[in-house]
Amino acid sequence: MILQYKGIDIFYEYEGKGSAVVLLHGFLENSNMWRPFISSLSKKNKVICIDLLGHGKTGCLGYIHSMELMAEAVEVVLKHLRIRRYTFIGHSMGGYVALAFAEKNPHTIKGLCLMNSTASADTDEKKKNRDRAILAVKQNHKIFIRLSITNLFRPKNRKLFSKDIIQIIEEAQKTPQQGIIAALEGMKIRKDRKLLLQNNTYKQMIIIGKKDPALDYQSLINQTKNTEVEIVEFPDGHMSFIENKNDLSKTIMYFIENI
Repeated sequence: MILQYKGIDIFYEYEGKGSAVVLLHGFLENSNMWRPFISSLSKKNKVICIDLLGHGKTGCLGYIHSMELMAEAVEVVLKHLRIRRYTFIGHSMGGYVALAFAEKNPHTIKGLCLMNSTASADTDEKKKNRDRAILAVKQNHKIFIRLSITNLFRPKNRKLFSKDIIQIIEEAQKTPQQGIIAALEGMKIRKDRKLLLQNNTYKQMIIIGKKDPALDYQSLINQTKNTEVEIVEFPDGHMSFIENKNDLSKTIMYFIENI
């Protein structure tokens, strides 16, 4: 379905009835990544999938898509659907957007699950890497996509999931150059939101890939210290929805059912 907002299309889908579960994809992904999980999740829940700004079938809103701007677009969809309380599952960048949403609308959140994501801001080194990535995108965004996605898998899994990687790359190639750059700029300037993990008014979980090439394992453990955030660890990389598909499905179901 398409919703008009500030002159662009926002694409979203929903399925099922019950408590609202909002699924937010990561960088270079779109709502299609959630397809394998929707049938089981929608049996008891109303599952909403949204293409974030500059991804999938949702348009671009300028040069920088801040996490706050992306969260605003998500809020527009949820208000349109007249949903007042929800649980968020956010993969990678989708987790950053969910945190930005939760900061602005804490009383609407029932649960928040960060999947291969972090509440920390970019380090100075990471910001430099974002700038290098932007240059690479401007030179040839197709090559950038191919390398970026492959490198998100645990090295030993790249051959094992080669067919899946090809499919993800093909889907990611639909992401326009402007959308890629705007997301990189937005992630680079995002706020540190570790304080939100101290929030005890809604249930929180963080799903960690122990061999995640994109996120530092110890940093993720440290940010959950002295909080009530539940930690789930998988043995593989950043792409848990492929690398640990069955375990992830069970984990998400467990999280939602125990809110």
